[in-house]
Amino acid sequence: MQTILSVKKYSTAVLLMLVLFVFNMNAQTINQDTVKSQKLDTGKMWTFEFPPFDYLEKTYGFKATQEWFDDVRLSALRIPGCTASFVSEDGLIMTNNHCSRGTRRLIQKEGEDLASTAFFAPTLADERKVPNYSAEQLVLLKDVTKEITSALSAGKDEKEKIALRDAKMREIKDQYEKETKLKCDVVSYYNGSLFFVQGFKTYTDIRLVFQPEEQIASYGGDPDNFTYPRYDLDCTFLRIYGDDGKPIKSDHFFKWSTNGAAAGELVFTVGNPGTTNRLRTVAQLEYLRDITYRNSAFLSDNLYNRLDQLKSVNPKMADEYERQRLAFSNGWKNTVNTYKALNDPYLIARKKDFEKKLQKVVSANEDLKKEYGHVWKTIETTREELRKIEPKLAAFTPNQQYWSRYFTIGNALVAYAKFQMLPEDKKKEILDAQSQRRSGMPGGMGQRGGGIQQGFRDDLYPDNFDSILEEAKLDISIDFIIMNLGKNDAVVTKFFGAKSGKDAAKDLIAKSLFKSKAAVQELFKKTPQEILALDDPFVQYFVKVEPQVEPLRNQQKEIMDTENVAFGLLGQILYKTYGTSVTPDANRTLRLSDGLMKGYDYNGTTAPVKSTFFGMFDRFYGFEGKYPFNLPERWKNIPKDLDLKTPINFVATNDIVGGNSGSAVINKNAEVIGLAFDGNIESLQGNFIYLPTFNRTVAVDSKGMLEAIKNVYKFDRLADELANGKLK
Repeated sequence: MQTILSVKKYSTAVLLMLVLFVFNMNAQTINQDTVKSQKLDTGKMWTFEFPPFDYLEKTYGFKATQEWFDDVRLSALRIPGCTASFVSEDGLIMTNNHCSRGTRRLIQKEGEDLASTAFFAPTLADERKVPNYSAEQLVLLKDVTKEITSALSAGKDEKEKIALRDAKMREIKDQYEKETKLKCDVVSYYNGSLFFVQGFKTYTDIRLVFQPEEQIASYGGDPDNFTYPRYDLDCTFLRIYGDDGKPIKSDHFFKWSTNGAAAGELVFTVGNPGTTNRLRTVAQLEYLRDITYRNSAFLSDNLYNRLDQLKSVNPKMADEYERQRLAFSNGWKNTVNTYKALNDPYLIARKKDFEKKLQKVVSANEDLKKEYGHVWKTIETTREELRKIEPKLAAFTPNQQYWSRYFTIGNALVAYAKFQMLPEDKKKEILDAQSQRRSGMPGGMGQRGGGIQQGFRDDLYPDNFDSILEEAKLDISIDFIIMNLGKNDAVVTKFFGAKSGKDAAKDLIAKSLFKSKAAVQELFKKTPQEILALDDPFVQYFVKVEPQVEPLRNQQKEIMDTENVAFGLLGQILYKTYGTSVTPDANRTLRLSDGLMKGYDYNGTTAPVKSTFFGMFDRFYGFEGKYPFNLPERWKNIPKDLDLKTPINFVATNDIVGGNSGSAVINKNAEVIGLAFDGNIESLQGNFIYLPTFNRTVAVDSKGMLEAIKNVYKFDRLADELANGKLK
């Protein structure tokens, strides 16, 4: 099957049509009435407020205790953007290399290149403190649902209810922080059905112990990202120190398993998944498919492929074009495959069945029907209304990453002129708000040009302005606008006529005043009235559309306020129907997910449960040692003590998403058997539904980490601490 990932010679518009055609053909082979949902379609991200004792015993025969859950919770940590875990009683913690690249930059000394050489501290004294870095341990859980729902119910209307709820949440947060001296969050589950205080002990003295070379930590680079088999040593070890300047003593940590896990074995991931959208209605998912991800896929896929084409058009810039592709290739792969998942008729059919089951529960109970019967229709209506608004906002608001600089300059000039025409008190209000957001430049119409300082003006038309690339991006931008507004829209016919993006781009550039950096700088010196009257198509485009933006955003907010109330009620339906036997959407809170060590079928073959160092070197030699399959110096010649049959990575059916990076993978004895660092490409549908047939967590094997640390890096101090659970 040819998809937007494998066919690059067609335009993205054609490719997206091809994807839809293929999925529509598939839809004809699927009987919607025979596709059945399962209760665990919403996933297995269990909260620590509601440990799944009965589920684990019934499913696996594993009788977990409250003490087991408490120990696991206290062994886990939350770090910026990721997860970490204690792995020794002396404050040693483990996370991913890709979660700690920033720490490397912060501790790197002049003349060092730790990404190329790796870092390992021979002694405790050599462990380097990471400035402005922290780790948080969840030590308090308190149910405050009654207090918050009581405050909410006192409101006369939805607006007042939300205001009272938010005020009560702030009050409770302040109260518990004052009483406990902990950092506290008030979190909600099931779209606002349940509320809990979570209190965190915060550690701020954290020091780097070991980090491998970047090339071995992210082996295979972008081509291997979201794939399996993998061969990544994606790990980093740090240590937490106390106020006395010594390593802390931790009563709770995951002991190291030197044996790893066997195929079919029960394992758990413990981490902080960021966001999922599994409780969303079918109407919301169809909207994401038709508008949100369609737009994102169009822009990212078009630019990604166009940069590849431009390497032969403008060879002297080939390396720069490839650098730019790699800079957003992770997001590109994520976006186009998520869009593909949303176009899968089986996924939508399964979500429809899940929704029908809930609707039947509500319809069968008069009280539920009275309170919740309108929910799905309300959301369906709000999404229909948003379909009239979002495409216009997309077409009227330039995306700085994907749109051409010609549009960016035009937008900036109009925003600047409009801002200068405001009363001084309004200007100050906007500048103060921007300052609070720490925003140094305007990201769109909403900022009204207040932050356009000289440095940003210089960047609008850089010294290395690439006219070839900017024309190509303009072509993409115009086609994007036409796709969202329609070819018969008044704005489209006025500025582009009946021309395609490519032809219209050439005409607009020929008419534009943006001929050089100096020319653009001169335009900013004109009066606001002169700027708005400029005979430039890009300025006039935003003069035309700018008055529509604020009313559209106001409509958008009103619609979303209505929908958010209904969406909260949807969470209540789910909770009243299934209780905590169904997990709530991820929201950066600590979760435990169960799974099995299990391979899967793909590309006409079967992926093994584990990959080994043999496979890594086979990939190295198979690609003749060329990037991104090259190896660091210490790895190029097979280290004599390295046991090549040792597993380096594995897959399991655990349910994870972004934020789970750095999650420990443990067995029933709470021993580390791995370190989660990615999902396979099939797992990207996990944003919306959990289907364990192909969805896999990809992790570094505990045996592989220990083998590398001991026999390649010869870092016996760390190897011994991992094996013994403490410093010697």
